[in-house]
Amino acid sequence: MADPKDENPTPTPLDRQVAENLGVSADDPHTSPANPENRISLERQAADAENAEQILRNVPENIVGVKPRAEREPRRKVTRRVGKKVVEVQSTGHSWDGIEEYDNPLPRWWLWTFYVTIAWALAYALAFPAVPLLKGTTQGFLGTTPRDEVAREIQRFDEANAPIETRLAAVDLTEIQGDPDLLNYANNAGAAVFRTYCAQCHGSGAGGNPGYPSLLDNDWLWGGSIEDIHLTVMHGIRSPDDGDTRYSEMPRFGVDGLLEDQQIDEVTQFVLSLSGQPHDQAAAEAGAVVFEEQCIACHAEDGTGDRMQGAPDLTDAVWLYNVNGQADEATIRRIIHDGPFGVMPAWAGRLSESHIRAVATYVHGLGGGE
Repeated sequence: MADPKDENPTPTPLDRQVAENLGVSADDPHTSPANPENRISLERQAADAENAEQILRNVPENIVGVKPRAEREPRRKVTRRVGKKVVEVQSTGHSWDGIEEYDNPLPRWWLWTFYVTIAWALAYALAFPAVPLLKGTTQGFLGTTPRDEVAREIQRFDEANAPIETRLAAVDLTEIQGDPDLLNYANNAGAAVFRTYCAQCHGSGAGGNPGYPSLLDNDWLWGGSIEDIHLTVMHGIRSPDDGDTRYSEMPRFGVDGLLEDQQIDEVTQFVLSLSGQPHDQAAAEAGAVVFEEQCIACHAEDGTGDRMQGAPDLTDAVWLYNVNGQADEATIRRIIHDGPFGVMPAWAGRLSESHIRAVATYVHGLGGGE
């Protein structure tokens, strides 16, 4: 063995034999086993080669490949004690980790269930509309569709409800409360209409959302009597497709340059002071002058608003535009600067008169009706 301290050791006969077995040159310092730097790498290569050869010699036959069909074991007949002949299942020749794969047939019950589902699918496709065509679909030999059945059910209920809906559409709105049958029908029908068309804005419980008023309290922009609610539902608020819609518009004091930024800040503080919110007293006093010049025509001198114009009361704790239900200085300033323009659609023409009366009765009875 060469001296490990020698930088260019002379290969020994043993080094030359190792180099010959590995197919490398013993005189090349980059591959010679005599070089200490190569010895570990070459020894690992030799060990890897020996292990690989040993693994190949001991590989089981069923891992190397699948036996040809001709070499597989034929089916063997065995006899049980009860005398019934049973055919042993033939192997497919596949084996993984010692687990043999057999060519078992599917259970009969599974096959028959599968065949029944195929037959059912074919029968359904022939009986009902199923196959798409260039125009429409095949109609099926039964001559009916689920859509037709739903339409017939809707018509049946419409015919059953027609008498009471006729009464609801004809009676005076104020008389509905005194008729138990009409009131019960209106509340149930109105609740269904509300959940279908109104809950998206006013909430499923009618508690409202920022920009969409709560219908549970007694704070009404356009009035809370049954007649006022009916008119609002029928014609909407600022609805562009209804000539009789309720309409008012708050000026955009900042956008249109009607007020300077400092004036907007001051009148914001004054509005906060009207409802007892924390505010800057000096700015609020200056804002009172701006409010008197620009705002009292709609909100009144004391800030209590005007239902005829849909102008909100600024003295209570109910805020249409709010943050978590509370007054917010930034939001009030934005409203004064930008001017709100909320729109409620007109439902006349979309809902029947009886349905409009039903939902008006339902909203009126939620707790805030007057």
